[in-house]
Order: sequence, then structure tokens, then C-alpha cells
Amino acid sequence: MAANRGVRIDFESFRALDRERRERITAAERRKAERNRASEEIARRKRAGEKAEDLLAEMKRASEEIKRADEEIARFDVQLQEFMLSVPNLPHASVPVGHDATCNVEVRRWGSPPQFGFVPKPHWEVGEHAGILDLARAAKISGARFALYRGLGARLERALANFFLDAHTSNGYTEYLPPFLVNTASLTGVGQLPKFAAEMFRLEGTDLWLTPTAEVELTSLYRDETLDTDQLPIKVCAWTACFRSEAGAAGKDTRGILRQHQFQKVEMFKFTRPEQSYEELESLVRDAESLLQKLGLHYRVVLLCTGDMGFASSKTYDIEVWLPSANQFREISSCSNCEAFQARRSGIRCKPKGGRSDFVHTLNGSGLAVGRTWLALLENYQQADGSVLVPEVLRPYMGVESIPSRVLS
Repeated sequence: MAANRGVRIDFESFRALDRERRERITAAERRKAERNRASEEIARRKRAGEKAEDLLAEMKRASEEIKRADEEIARFDVQLQEFMLSVPNLPHASVPVGHDATCNVEVRRWGSPPQFGFVPKPHWEVGEHAGILDLARAAKISGARFALYRGLGARLERALANFFLDAHTSNGYTEYLPPFLVNTASLTGVGQLPKFAAEMFRLEGTDLWLTPTAEVELTSLYRDETLDTDQLPIKVCAWTACFRSEAGAAGKDTRGILRQHQFQKVEMFKFTRPEQSYEELESLVRDAESLLQKLGLHYRVVLLCTGDMGFASSKTYDIEVWLPSANQFREISSCSNCEAFQARRSGIRCKPKGGRSDFVHTLNGSGLAVGRTWLALLENYQQADGSVLVPEVLRPYMGVESIPSRVLS
């Protein structure tokens, strides 16, 4: 199954490490038993008034050997733990086998591309013409891959986040506003560490990292806890800023705001019983889709193949929105069932009354990426005069029906 994900796992090295560790444990236990016997003999000799220097020397040697063995065992424990943390989740049987995105399977589409009587502009041109996006000043403030929203652009970003959160809470999700700094234990539990350390920002000299996704905080809500099965499913959501180094993205999407070091996202998350998690995954996808439908944005749902899934996922659907300027779909949401993978790493269990505990299943989904929705609206609702229509569902949040252009096209 791991091979289907394009991952080579050296189990022979793991077994060799485990054998050596067991040998050290056996040797240490043997020496501890010998030390205990020597201690008893020393006590007997002292009571009898006999000398015990030879046994005292032997006890000292045994203690030194035991200390060295314990240090070696601790090193083996670290290596074995590192190995286990490097193993990805296993794919569900329904996931198509493939090596990359070309093997993904389109599931369905909704809507149709907008028809223009002009050549549609990319979002960065629309935003700059309307005076609502200033990438030059963002670069002056922070460097490349940052955005500066202005006026109605800033209001649109805020309106989208509020619209998403209102929709989710109406659907039974409990809203959280978590810290944006997370510790190593939280990142390890969710599967971000140790594998993706290079893709995140760490505060030097601390155990804190800038969160790459609210999935981290929401998973850790119940880290090292046992939930009552009757509580499940638990549905939560959160808006956060997200921070990513984009270490492997050199040369990709260098124009505009599609790929940023800092962006806003609303995350949906579920803790479920194992037997209900795949039903809840389909529901999670529908919750994300409903937002795009209300916004009137053309999209498709894609089932990712084994080679394109995330490290922690057993099954993932990507939702891709249509971008007219590029004449292609781009990801705007990713919805995954991680089964017990994150729960096992994070120690999250559920237990029925009078029954045995089991690991919960965790599910996560973007609901939605705010910046990518922002740019999709500009591209799909742009007008010939450079203005941008505001979808009806957002007008109560925006207070306007359109965003005017400062520069005539």
C-alpha cells in the first residue's frame, strides 16, 4: 500500500534497529538482575561481618554498563520514533492508484464558465485597476509572495471569511479563534512534523511555529483526551492566517496571490467514530461545495490518486475553481479523511459507555481558502469597464453591489 503512494519504506532497517534495541534491553535487564543479586550478597556479608569489596566493584561496573545500555536504548527509541513518524497514512481502497496529479479522477462539475465579450484579465490586473490590491507595496513591506488589500478589497476579504463562518455555524460547526502560534507537539500530532519542517516558519529559540493551517490547532483541541462516543461527530471550524515558506515553489505562480507566504483560510474539522467517517467526508465536501454554489463559481471535484494525496490522508477530494484568465481549474479546497492517523499520533480516543476505547477518525477541509476565493471572484465577475460585480450573497456583508474600477480598460 505504501508503494502505491510512491514511498519506499525501509522496513529491514527498522527491524534491524528494533532487534538491536531489544538486545540492549535484554542485556541491561540481565545486568540489573546481577546487580540486584550482588546487592543482596553484599547485605548478607555485611551482616556476617565479611568483606565485600569485590562485589562492590562488580556493582559499580554493572551500574556503568546499565547506564551505557540505557543511553543506547534511548538513542534507538529516538531513531525508531523518527522512522515511524516518517511513514505516511495508508490510502483507502476506493482511492485510485497513480503516481501524480495526472492520475486524479474528476468526480463532478457544477456550473459553467462565465462568457465574456472581452479577453478576461488576471486577478492581479483587475485588483490593481480597481485600486483594491497593491502587490508593489506588499513587496516593499514584506517581500515577494505577500498581498496588501485596500479599501473594498480588504472589505471583500473580511466579507468572505464572515460569510464562510456564518454558513458553517449554521450547519452545526462550532467556531473557534485559535492561536496562530503552535508548538512542536501539535504539529507532530497532525503530521506536519518532522516531514514538512522546511515548509514552515519557526520562531528562533522557541518551541513555537507559525501555523500552516488551522487543521493543526483544531486537531489538538482534544490531544491526549478520550471523548465519549455519544459526543461524536464533533464539528468545528476556525478562521486563521496561515503561513508557509513555499520552499518547493520557486518559479511557480509568481504573479498574483495564488501562492503566498501568508494567507487567510477558514478550516472545517470533524472528530468522528470510525464507522461514520466516510459518510462524514462526503458531507464535508458538500459543505465546501455549497459555498461555491452560493457564490456562483464554476468548479469541479477531483478524487486524488495515491501519489498525489497528502502525507496524513487516507482519501482526499480537491475542489478546483475555474479561473478564466488561465482557462483552467485551480485548487480552492482540499477535503480529507485521515482515519485514525492523526488521532493515533495525537492520542485522541473515543469510548462508549461500558465499552473499549478506540481512536477517533479525523477529517479536515478548507471551507474555503479566502484569498483564492477572492481572486476567483475578481476573475469570474469582472466587467468590461474593469469593475467587479459582487455576488448577491455577499452584498449584505459588503454594502455595495459592485467594486468600481479606477482605470478604464
